[in-house]
Amino acid sequence: MPLKETLAEDLKDAMKSKEKVKKNVVTMVRAAIKQREVDERIELDDAEIIDIIAKQVKQKKDSIEEFQKGNRLDLVDLTNDEIKILLNYLPPQLSEDELEQIVKDAIEETNAQTKKDLGKLMAVIMPKVKGKADGKQVNQIVARYLQ
Repeated sequence: MPLKETLAEDLKDAMKSKEKVKKNVVTMVRAAIKQREVDERIELDDAEIIDIIAKQVKQKKDSIEEFQKGNRLDLVDLTNDEIKILLNYLPPQLSEDELEQIVKDAIEETNAQTKKDLGKLMAVIMPKVKGKADGKQVNQIVARYLQ
């Protein structure tokens, strides 16, 4: 079933079962999809929808840091719940070991040795891990291997 249809079904289920957080998250995702479709006059496919969801996960993770600084633990908990719901729509996330292997392969492929090579290295890595890993995590692993 296409991701759009899955989101529509999950919205109906969340409304029936009165799961407020899930309903709000799914509504937010569907609104972001609709906005992009209207703005660009296109029909989004699953890969583009996954990009939107991954971006929202990243935004939520950034928000958590701000909520912790502001000592708003209620919002931290709510945002963590929202992230868990969003992750259900993304492909399975890569483990640390899988990411390291992808980074090692990319370093061999590009002959990257210093931090100056970071751009071309990330250009090879990111398409492989799109939607399956956080860019910050990839960047940290790459930083360990480059001087």
